[in-house]
Amino acid sequence: MKFTIPIEVQVVAETLERAGYDAFLVGGCVRDLLLGRTPKDWDITTNAIPSEIQSLFVETFYENEYGTVGVVTESEDPRLKVIEVTPYRAEGEYTNARHPDEVTFGVTLQKDLTRRDFTVNAIAYRPKTGELVDEHGGKSDLDKKLLRAVGDPTKRFAEDALRMMRGVRLSAELGFAIEQGTAEAIVAAAPKLKQISKERIRDELIKTLETKEPMAAIATFQRLGLLAYIAPDLERGIGVSQNQAHSFDVYEHLLRAAQHAADKNWNTAVRIAALFHDISKPETRRWSDEKRDWTFHGHEVVGARLTRRILADLKFPKDISEKVVALVRWHMFFSDPDKVTMSAVRRIIVNVGRENIWDLLNLRVCDRIGTGRPKEQPFRLRKYMAMVDQALRDPVTVGMLKIDGRGLMDTLGEKPGPRIGHMLHALLEEVLEDPTKNELAWLQKRASELKGLTEQQLVQMGRSGRERQAEIEAEAVREIEEKWHVLGKDS
Repeated sequence: MKFTIPIEVQVVAETLERAGYDAFLVGGCVRDLLLGRTPKDWDITTNAIPSEIQSLFVETFYENEYGTVGVVTESEDPRLKVIEVTPYRAEGEYTNARHPDEVTFGVTLQKDLTRRDFTVNAIAYRPKTGELVDEHGGKSDLDKKLLRAVGDPTKRFAEDALRMMRGVRLSAELGFAIEQGTAEAIVAAAPKLKQISKERIRDELIKTLETKEPMAAIATFQRLGLLAYIAPDLERGIGVSQNQAHSFDVYEHLLRAAQHAADKNWNTAVRIAALFHDISKPETRRWSDEKRDWTFHGHEVVGARLTRRILADLKFPKDISEKVVALVRWHMFFSDPDKVTMSAVRRIIVNVGRENIWDLLNLRVCDRIGTGRPKEQPFRLRKYMAMVDQALRDPVTVGMLKIDGRGLMDTLGEKPGPRIGHMLHALLEEVLEDPTKNELAWLQKRASELKGLTEQQLVQMGRSGRERQAEIEAEAVREIEEKWHVLGKDS
């Protein structure tokens, strides 16, 4: 059996073979080759030990306890810049459900393959001869579109509980069914995810959302009992019906919204926001006799707070977390473009940030498709997008004003201090209402008029940005808590 192998991988394998060692491709790259897919990375296994591997190549690094040596190539392709080479190894006990307590080199290839997670990842291929080593029926499982653990699934998941999440992701990504015994072992071992670090769970969740089939994967997480240890708040939406605009319950709506983000290949933040944007609909749901329908007032405010806690628990980086929270908080921005003013559009841009406004609009599209409506961009949304495009030409931050702090000080003869910042925000508030005022002469004239105001009066006029948003958020939360007792005092 022969496959087309990148030259960088061939060189590493041939170097090992010329030195008298074995060189087998193994793992996901062999699986993908057999499926006719392009591998994302390339792994080689050999009977050489780490010091012997390093002696054969000009540039390597070895920074782990498990034998994997990174061989650095001259490739400009990031997938081929580093080829990982790992000795055949056996593993000791897994007392932490994460890593083996010890590894042993000097075993056979067959012994090495028994420690792999799933049969489709336990196939080895020798480029030199075209030999395929398949001790566990992986190729047969590929033909059957079946994901099955190597050997005893209970033991495999006891060794590393994160394998359960990886298995679900892989099954969704490949469109494979999970073999019954393997699925039953996942259900039984699901609580072991509590032993896995939040960072590893986060990384696997991100990989899941970045696949082409996140909806199928998350639904399987839930069916096999894993979602309760990943993002349990999502399960609260199961069976929670919505208003007449929606065809699905809250849970399915969220999954469908995330799936549409994947279908459109939108960025990770939009996919996360799509998954969580209506996370607080269950606790804000109230029946309206007047509308004869369910209402969810304030769910975006409460949902933003809950999303922040979920992402913090999963140790998401601050920049991603802040972006996702902003998208969740403002996803209900949409209103009738025939009635909304341009100043209101500009304020949405201020609230969510210029860098996030198109992601917010994309989230709105996901939200719409998630309701079961077939049309992605109706006229009203397209018109709103046009208004955003127009508004982006206007000032929406202090930095876009045609006067800066130094210019104000020169105009007013004032020294640096908080008053200058408050005055800039006061001017911005007026420009948000009427962008034509963003002219130096008008700003200088208006600044001279504002000079006589006290600092407190300037603060009141210029309350915007984070300070203003924080006040609005707090008030909205207070109203929700007082009216509906949505969240407890510790939330």
